[in-house]
Amino acid sequence: MMQTVLSLETSCDETAVAVVRYEAKKFKVIANCISSQAEEHSQWGGVVPEIASRRHLEVMPFLIEKAMNDSGIDFSDIDLIAATVAPGLTGALLIASVTARTLSSFYGIPFFGVHHLEGHLASILISDEIPPLPYLVLLVSGGHTELIRVDNEIEFKRLGRSHDDAAGEAFDKVARLLGLSYPGGPAIEKIAKSGYSKRFVFPKGRISMPGGGFHPYDFSFSGLKTAVLRQVEKLKLSSKEIPVADIAASFEEVVAEVLVERTLNCAIDEGISSLVMVGGVAANNRLRELMQKKSKENSIKLYMASKAFCTDNAAMIGAAALRRSILGAAPSSIELGVSARLGLDQSNLLYSSSPPF
Repeated sequence: MMQTVLSLETSCDETAVAVVRYEAKKFKVIANCISSQAEEHSQWGGVVPEIASRRHLEVMPFLIEKAMNDSGIDFSDIDLIAATVAPGLTGALLIASVTARTLSSFYGIPFFGVHHLEGHLASILISDEIPPLPYLVLLVSGGHTELIRVDNEIEFKRLGRSHDDAAGEAFDKVARLLGLSYPGGPAIEKIAKSGYSKRFVFPKGRISMPGGGFHPYDFSFSGLKTAVLRQVEKLKLSSKEIPVADIAASFEEVVAEVLVERTLNCAIDEGISSLVMVGGVAANNRLRELMQKKSKENSIKLYMASKAFCTDNAAMIGAAALRRSILGAAPSSIELGVSARLGLDQSNLLYSSSPPF
C-alpha cells in the first residue's frame, strides 16, 4: 500500500507544510517546509495570537507551492489532505483547517483533521526504528508536558501531566527573567553550556494528593520558575552580578532531572520496557543525554524523535493522518471546525461523521 498526504500545521507560531508518503511500511518525508515567526514574536517575549494568525495567512500559499515543487508531485498524486485542528490558538488553527478543507473540496481529496498531540506522538514514526507496543511517551513541549501510555496505535492513556506551566513554558519564562531571547529553550541551552549546574539548588515541584502524599508522575514547574525569580531578586538586592550561565545551567539540570526521574518511575511501575520522547523540549541535549543514561541503567529501550521533527512541523501531522488512514479510519467531516482545547483521549471524535465542533 502506498499513500501520500499533503499536511498543514498552524497551531501556534510555525507555519508548516509537508508531503509525506507511506510505502513499504515506512513513513517517508518527501517535502518539509517551515516558516518560523520566532524572531517577530521575540520582541514581545512570547507569541501574540493575532500576529501569528496574520503571518500564517500570508505565508501559507507560498509554502504549499514550495512543498509541492520540492516533492515533484501534483494534486493528482495526493491521496489525502490533513491539517491540525486541535488544540492550539483558535485563529491560527483556522488558517490550516480552512485551507485544507478548501483544497479537499476543490480537488475531491479526503480530509483528515489531526490532533496536535497525536502529531507529536506520530513524529517517532519518521524514524529508522519504530518502538514496539506497548510503550510510554514523554511528550514535552512548549504547551504540554504529559506521560502517555500507548497500547495500540490510536488508543492513548495519560498517566502524568503538568498542573501548571509546561516545561517549554518554564524555559520561556525563565529565559525572559534572565534577559535571554525567545524562544527560551534554545537560548537557555546555549548559555548553560558555559555554566555550573550545581551552583544553585532549585526545587523539584510536586503535586499534593488530597489524601496525602504526592502524584507520582505529575509535574509542576511554576514553583521552579518562582524560585529562579527569587534568586535573581536576591542577587540584585545584594548588588551582585547575575551569574546568568550558572542560573540557566542549574535550571536546565533540575528540569531534566525531574522529567527523567518521573518518566522512568512511571515506565518501571507500568512494566513498560520501551520509552519514547517527543516534543520541542525533547530536542534539549542535556535532557536527551540524561534520559539515555538513566534508561540504559534501568534496561529500558529509549526511542527519541529526530530533532528535526521535535518542534512543531507538518510532517508529524502527515504521519498521524496516514496512520489513521492505514488503520481504516474514515476521513473527517468537511464541516469539522477547530478547538483550542481538546484532550488527546478524544482524538477519535475527529473522524466521526458527526463532528464534535
